Amino acid sequence: MKKQLKKVVSLVFAVSFIFGINLAFAGGTLRVASMGEPASLDPHKVSGTWENYVVGDMFVGLTTEDPKADAIPGIAESWTVSEDGKTYTFKLRPSKWSDGTPFTANDFVFSLQRILLPETAAEYASLLYIIQGAEAVNTGKAAADTLGVKAVDDLTLEIKLTGPAPYFLQLLTHYTAYPVPKHVIEKHGKAWTKPENMVVNGPYKLVEWIPNTHVKLTRNPNYWDMDTPSVENIVFYTQEDRAAVQKRFRAGEIDVAMDFSSDQIDWLRKNLPKETRIAPYLGIYYYPINSSVEPFTDARIRNALSMAINRKAIVDKVLKTGELAAYSFVPPGVAQYPEPATVSWKDMPYGERVKKAKALLKEAGYGPDNPLKFTLRYNTSENHKRIAVAVVSMWKAINVQAELFNSEVKVHYADLKQGDFQVARAGWIADYNDAQNFLYLLETRTGANNYGRYSNPEYDKLMLEAEVTSDLKKRSKIMQKAEQLAMDDQPVMPIYHYVSKNLVSQRVQGFVDNPKDIHRWRYITLK
Repeated sequence: MKKQLKKVVSLVFAVSFIFGINLAFAGGTLRVASMGEPASLDPHKVSGTWENYVVGDMFVGLTTEDPKADAIPGIAESWTVSEDGKTYTFKLRPSKWSDGTPFTANDFVFSLQRILLPETAAEYASLLYIIQGAEAVNTGKAAADTLGVKAVDDLTLEIKLTGPAPYFLQLLTHYTAYPVPKHVIEKHGKAWTKPENMVVNGPYKLVEWIPNTHVKLTRNPNYWDMDTPSVENIVFYTQEDRAAVQKRFRAGEIDVAMDFSSDQIDWLRKNLPKETRIAPYLGIYYYPINSSVEPFTDARIRNALSMAINRKAIVDKVLKTGELAAYSFVPPGVAQYPEPATVSWKDMPYGERVKKAKALLKEAGYGPDNPLKFTLRYNTSENHKRIAVAVVSMWKAINVQAELFNSEVKVHYADLKQGDFQVARAGWIADYNDAQNFLYLLETRTGANNYGRYSNPEYDKLMLEAEVTSDLKKRSKIMQKAEQLAMDDQPVMPIYHYVSKNLVSQRVQGFVDNPKDIHRWRYITLK
C-alpha cells in the first residue's frame, strides 16, 4: 500500500513539473522574519508592527482582516448600527477559547475594561477613546463599569461611542480591541503569556518563545473556523539585522522577510525579481522632537531642523525604492481626506530653505560660534542608520552638530514612550484608514504615543470637534485645520511616506500586497 502511494505522489509531482502546475498543500511550517523582538504577547501590552505579525493570528476581535487587510466579520458574525451612528450591537458566533472554555460577550466587556484601566498601563489605550467613557476610565476619573460596553446576553454585545466614527469597524480589527481570557489572567496574573499558560481565541496558539531567537505558534484545534488556517506551524524569527535575514532568505531558511535593506534593491531586482515585493503603504517615517525640553520648546528650532532635511535626496539617492518625500503627517490617499495639510515651505527651493533655517537658528541664538548640539536616536536597521547619517550631514550645513545613538527596537520605543530622547526616528502605520489615526498621535491626551509631548490647546480642541462631527466633509476640513497647526509648529519632522518592502518565497501562496502591510498568516498555503 505504501509503495503504491509513493508511486502516485511521484506521478503527481512529475505531471505538475511538466505542465507548470503549482501545488499547494495544507500543513507544513511557515518561517517569517518579523524584524523585532516582541516586548510582550499580551495584546494590551504591544504597540509595534513586528508584534502585530505575531498576535494577529493568536487573537481575533469582533472584526478581523481579510487578505487585503479590509475589515470582515470576526467573532462577531453580524452587527447593527443606530441611526445616529453611536451605538453598535454585535451578534457573536458560538466559539471557544483554546482551552475549550466557551467564549461569551462578557469576555469583550472584561477585555475592553482591562486595557483602559490605569493599572494596566496600556500605552495604546487612547486609541479606544471613541468608546463612551473610555478616556475617563483610562485617566482614573471613572470606574471600569461606566465604560459604554455591555453584554446584552452571552452572544450579544453593545458598544456606545462618543460620536459617529466611520472607521470604527476597522478599529475593531486592531489588537487593542482583542479579547483576552479573564479566567486565565485571574489565575496566572502576569505569567498568563507564558507558553504553558497562554490561552487564545484565534487560529494559532503559542507553543514556544525563546527571547531574541524566535516565537513558535501552532494551529489551535478549538478555533471556530478550522477550514481557514492551512499552515500547521508558524515560526517568527526576531532578529533585526536585515543583511543577515536576507542571507537566510536566499538560503531557503526563511519564507517571508518583513522588510529589507534598501541598499540591496538593485541586486534584489536583478536576482530575486519575483520575490521582491514593493507596494504603497499607509504610513509615515518621521522624526519626533521632544518639544517638552529645551531648546526644542522653540518652534523656530524645530522648523529649522526640518527645513534642512532634503527629503528628495533621501528617497531618490538613499532609499531608491519608491518612497514619497513627506511634507505632511497624514499620507496621501487616506479615505475621506482629499488633501493633507503641508508645511508652508514645501515648494521653497532647497538652497533657500537652508538659508532660512540658518536665519531661524540665528534668531534662536545658535550659529557657527554656538552650534546647536543634541543626540539623534534610531533603532537597529541599515535603512534607519543610512537615513540618520544623511540627515546629520544635512544638518551640518546649518551648523548643527548631532550625535547618533542606536538601540534595538524594543529599547528604542520604550525610551520614546518615556520621553527619554531629544530627537529620534519613529514610524507609524495606519491601524485603520482614516486621518484621525495619524493626527491623534499629536493630541495632548494621547500620552505615550505622543512621543515628543506636543501640546497645543487649539489642536486638541479641533480634534475633539472632529470626533463628534458626523458630516464627513466638515470632519475632514476640521482635521485639515488641526494638521496645518501641527505642520506650522513642527513637533514632528515628516521624512517620507512608506512603501512596504518584503521578500516572499515563491513557495508562499496567498500573500497579498495591501496598503496596511498586514498579513494574517491563516490565509497562507505553502507550495
